Amino acid sequence: MSNLEQTLSIIKPDAVERNLENEIKEMFKNKGFSILKEKKIQIEKSEAEKFYKVHETKPFYSDLCAYLSSGPIVVMVLEKDSAVFENRELMGATNPKDAKEGTIRKKFGISIDKNSVHGSDSIENATIEINFFFKD
Repeated sequence: MSNLEQTLSIIKPDAVERNLENEIKEMFKNKGFSILKEKKIQIEKSEAEKFYKVHETKPFYSDLCAYLSSGPIVVMVLEKDSAVFENRELMGATNPKDAKEGTIRKKFGISIDKNSVHGSDSIENATIEINFFFKD
């Protein structure tokens, strides 16, 4: 039985700066993800604040928003069976030091903040995040 889902993935400024977009996209494709939509954009800090509103009470919120808006990002809609879970597995732990071998963050992450990628953490958030960047 198919459990086709969509999730949002962001290639963050640290990875875009190092020209890693194609390598990261290849990692997704090699794991069976389809990239349905993608665009390279730069967002304002105010937009990052709206995007990360779920974290606004956390101590890292301001730095996170400043970072996401610090340079170009690539936003993508990924699709495959169990996309949310599979994307989180492929990304690896938030802290690259704790991420498993073969994950995007282990391979490319610099620090807990500059960890190269973002992915939705639930189907509900995936819908919200996709709509945030891809309002049709």
